[in-house]
Amino acid sequence: MDNRVNPSRYRGVLFAGMVAIGVLLSGCVDRAGHANTAVVKVVPPACIKGEPMTQTTLYFGLNRPHGPTISIAEWQSFVDNDVTSRFNDGLTVIDAKGQWLGNNGQVAKESSKALVLIHKDGKEDAIEALRSRYKQQFAQESVMRVDTTVCVDF
Repeated sequence: MDNRVNPSRYRGVLFAGMVAIGVLLSGCVDRAGHANTAVVKVVPPACIKGEPMTQTTLYFGLNRPHGPTISIAEWQSFVDNDVTSRFNDGLTVIDAKGQWLGNNGQVAKESSKALVLIHKDGKEDAIEALRSRYKQQFAQESVMRVDTTVCVDF
């Protein structure tokens, strides 16, 4: 039995493998100028029940950089005066514990509140106003925002 490799067959298999790798890696492209930018167009899900809406979750830290933690009364005042006026159809507040890397390079661990909002399009300005207001009022570096497309049925 001859154990030699047929050179022309070997080249064909090698070429096909290289083409396959090239195709697979074609999606791994570094686009200069877009390193920190991600734009994703999400097609609303085909809902079995209900309608597609957006779930936005905002994460609010309760520690001030210098001073006392944000009290229950201060948080509730923010919800009553700033959140409810913009999202009077309803909202959910979840108590949480989190950690994050601050601008100073230190890991901060703190109690926080997760505010869950379910809404239709057109609430961008209201959401950004909440984030800005909280950062200004309570001297916060950031308020994290997570958006997800969901199916909603009541």
